[in-house]
Parts: sequence; C-alpha cells; structure tokens
Amino acid sequence: MAANSGRLTVITGPSGVGKGTLVKQLLERHPTIWLSVSATTRAPRDGELEGQSYFFHSHEQFDQLVKAGGLLEWAEFAGNRYGTPRQPVEEHLSNGRPVLLEIELEGARQVRRSFSNGFQIFLAPPSFEELERRIRGRGTDADEAIQRRLQRAQQELQAQEEFDAVVVNDNIERALAELETLMGLV
Repeated sequence: MAANSGRLTVITGPSGVGKGTLVKQLLERHPTIWLSVSATTRAPRDGELEGQSYFFHSHEQFDQLVKAGGLLEWAEFAGNRYGTPRQPVEEHLSNGRPVLLEIELEGARQVRRSFSNGFQIFLAPPSFEELERRIRGRGTDADEAIQRRLQRAQQELQAQEEFDAVVVNDNIERALAELETLMGLV
C-alpha cells in the first residue's frame, strides 16, 4: 500500500504499553498521517483548542451525533462522553490521507462494527511483568489505581486475537518499524 493512500488504522492496547510514545514518533516520522481528534462533552481545559485537542459538544449535540450515526465509536467516562467523529475521518480518507485512531479496546470493537475496512493493531507488552513495571515506573498513580489498570490490562491482553495484527513493544525502534510496515508507510 502506498504511503499516500487513505487507510484507517486503529491502535489499541493496555495502559502502559507505549501507545502514546509510538503514535508520537509515527506522527513525527510521517506528518501525512492524521491523528483523529475525539469529540467530548467535557469542558475545555486551559490550552485546549477546538478541533485540535477535541471537538467540544454539549450533551445534546453529542446525543444528536450518536443518533445520526456520526460517531465511529463512543464511550462514557466519569460523567462525560468521548467519541470519534465519522465525518473528519471519512474526509481525510477520501483525500488519500492515512488516518490513525489511538483508542481503548471497547472503542476498537465499536469501530470494527461501524467501519469494517479499518486495519486494527493491538500493541502488546513483552510480558505482563514488564507492563506492571512500566505502569509503576510512571509514579503517577496510587496503588489502588495501578491495581485497576493491571486488572483491566489482563482482560485487554486476552483480546489480542481479535485484531488484524499484534505488535509487541519490547523495543521502541523495532515496534515502530513494524507499525510503519503494517500501515504501509515504508
């Protein structure tokens, strides 16, 4: 697949696996990739920009998007809803631009149903022990939150076979090269 062809790629994996790091490096190496911008019902935080950080919607506007099939996926967290707007994804794809979604497992499952020709990649840790080391090494969460993340990660890791490809993030450069190949960027 040529680097300029528009294809939707979904990347998911457990917290701490390195999704954000790999996506950041992919975007730096391949500026033609469009990273999907989510819609949300939460209020903007300082420095967040409409259309760049998120598309900010009222609960009513979000409900209308859901009813109209305007979201590829959506979920509710802490009283706010988040989702992937269909229109900008389809616009970028129709213009031949590769589109990347970095989303959670349930969102990936929804995208699989609502946009079946997307390519889905599961990012896995080299081992569960390494994943735990990475999560604890962040030093940002209390032990209770870490335990919740680890329990969720165990469930997410069982879903690997649902995906078109699995990339083990044991070495950032090797994992990045594998993603580039799978996405048709090289």
